[in-house]
Amino acid sequence: MQDIPPLRPSEAIAPQLVRALRTAIVMMHVQPGQALSETEIARQFGVSRQPVREAFIKLAEAGLVEIRPQRGTFVVPITRRDVMNARFIREAIEVAVVGVLAERITPAIVAELRRLLDDQRRAAVKDDWPGFLALDEAFHRTLAESAGHAHAWRMLDPIKAQMDRVRYLSFSGASPLPVLIKQHTAIVEALARRKRSGAEAAMRKHLREILTALPAIAAEHPDLFDADSRAAATAA
Repeated sequence: MQDIPPLRPSEAIAPQLVRALRTAIVMMHVQPGQALSETEIARQFGVSRQPVREAFIKLAEAGLVEIRPQRGTFVVPITRRDVMNARFIREAIEVAVVGVLAERITPAIVAELRRLLDDQRRAAVKDDWPGFLALDEAFHRTLAESAGHAHAWRMLDPIKAQMDRVRYLSFSGASPLPVLIKQHTAIVEALARRKRSGAEAAMRKHLREILTALPAIAAEHPDLFDADSRAAATAA
């Protein structure tokens, strides 16, 4: 698995493996249907098989892999149902987050959000999708933390795993980076003006972008989706 940083011995191994493998799946370094080998991953990261096994269980709970007894562990296809469920939950939480933040926004928070927007623009100029994905995560996490709801963002992480795979695929055209940056900017500017309704509307529009992008992505990458999702894309 390329571009995955080495583990840090000072931290718990299993959670790091979960993050590393999740990133590899989201960025399509390992694709739906591909088998994951406990032995190979343990060898690659220089760890025992036990934390790898624990990581597989967490990834299965997030809906990214399927553990088949006596057969192995396999990356699951993207499903439209799971993406839609994740989007619904994420919208409910993040619209509430910016609503709270609009009432407690400070110049320092606005400055930090604008700094992240500048970093996103630089990533877009370089067509750096992995870099943009990390900055997008940082942007949404900063909103939650600044609103005093960091725990809500942590709760979203396993829920939005399927959505993240679609978001990464969308960067190639269905949801161009400048479009996403424009949507992020609208959120920040509404917050800077303390316009709660404006911030909520901008976040809602941003998180509904995937509704437009999903059929095109499923049609472009049919091998990455389950049969029902492929059929829905064909009918759209």
